[in-house]
Amino acid sequence: MRIFLYFISIPLFIGFSFAQPVTIKGLAPAYVGSSIEVYKITDYFSNIETLITSSTVKPDSTFSLTFSIPITQKVIVKSNNNKGLIFVQQGGVYDVFIPKKDKYDPYKPTGNNIEIGFFGLDSTDINYKILGFQRWIYDFMGNNYYRKNIEPLVFSENLDRFKLNVEKAYKEDTSSYFKTHVRFSIAGLDNIQTNTERGRHEKYNFYIKYTPVQYNSEVYMSYISSFYQNIIPRLSSEVNQSVYEGILQSSPTLVMKALGGDYTLINLRIRELIMIKALSEIYNSNEFPQTNISTILDSLSNKCLFKANQEIAKNLTYRIKSLVPGGKAPDILFIGKGEDNKTLYNYKGKHLYIHFFNPQSEKSKEEIPLLIEVFSKYRDFVQFVSVYKAKKVLPEEAKTLIKKMSWDVYGISESNSLWKNYSIEAYPQYTLIDASGYIVASPALSPKPNGQYETIEKTFFYIKRTWENKNKGLER
Repeated sequence: MRIFLYFISIPLFIGFSFAQPVTIKGLAPAYVGSSIEVYKITDYFSNIETLITSSTVKPDSTFSLTFSIPITQKVIVKSNNNKGLIFVQQGGVYDVFIPKKDKYDPYKPTGNNIEIGFFGLDSTDINYKILGFQRWIYDFMGNNYYRKNIEPLVFSENLDRFKLNVEKAYKEDTSSYFKTHVRFSIAGLDNIQTNTERGRHEKYNFYIKYTPVQYNSEVYMSYISSFYQNIIPRLSSEVNQSVYEGILQSSPTLVMKALGGDYTLINLRIRELIMIKALSEIYNSNEFPQTNISTILDSLSNKCLFKANQEIAKNLTYRIKSLVPGGKAPDILFIGKGEDNKTLYNYKGKHLYIHFFNPQSEKSKEEIPLLIEVFSKYRDFVQFVSVYKAKKVLPEEAKTLIKKMSWDVYGISESNSLWKNYSIEAYPQYTLIDASGYIVASPALSPKPNGQYETIEKTFFYIKRTWENKNKGLER
């Protein structure tokens, strides 16, 4: 009997190293000739994605990917900017169908979320369990949520009964990942405001205090993130003042000590984790000295009490600092043929407009004529570079398209840090860097009008005028 289930999107992690291999294989007729990529989430606070492996969909629409994981976790499957989610466990073999997109879902230039279908999914698999549990939650909420305001007591009673039924149903399950998923999904239901809602300290005691930090559980980390959201303004005035003094001294030790004055932060591992999260939240608030926060986060990126927290500190520091207008552009090694290799340094002296594109994407193809037109008008004032993910075999049509571009074009490996450093999630995408190597905009406007009828040409016009005024001054 064939079982065909759709995965319903719900929140994402994780870290890999070594373990039993996982295989994801199946059909993707809408993506023939395109790359299928599998990503991990390095942590659920920064949500930075890292490529694990990739493969190309064959002419018969089949594909297969194999990789290793140490623990049960969730991964992202992407192709042509569209993405779906799958839970994977050691030794798992997943036979799936990857659709183009839901027919009722409007096309999104940055990609659509898709529901990946499973063939022959075993009842012991983590996807089967979570799908069943999520359906149970949706049924309960669909039948009861309307009572929350008109019959609050009935809603509370039904919610308590639902929690007991869930506890009984999964009492004998041996998967710690699944039990964590269930427990903190229920914890999320406890956040629904009712007359019987638990208080903040009660929630901490019941759900957080005695549970080890579950870095690989999206649901756990989402609950923690929500529970401690904007924690600094909610601290007592005394603790808040101590945190402020610690920040003024750029001291992670003093900030850590100050946060210990809050009851919900008595656990050292959680306290350090939340300190990192809280500092990243206030980085752009203008209420605390940004340089001091940066110094503390840089320190935590190099040394934490707990190694897993150190990785999160690195990722959140990268998130809040990367690609900010006025920030230093991450360097790129443009690898050409022979000795024709360049870095951003080679393009200093003029603004640089980097065009990230997919030569096989229809949307990318549509913008090339516009890009050529803009280049012809502003080539003396702005440098252009186009970048695409290199492939062993590039179709002739793609080669012809590339030949039309009379500026530097580079095919760069998909494993290159460039794609992560510039947060490339859609094609085409653009970055504008000034003459000194600092970010002007990323993503920058394209030559094609956006929803507000804006294009990059207005920016280029002012760059041109600045150059012309500067040259006039020199002539005098």
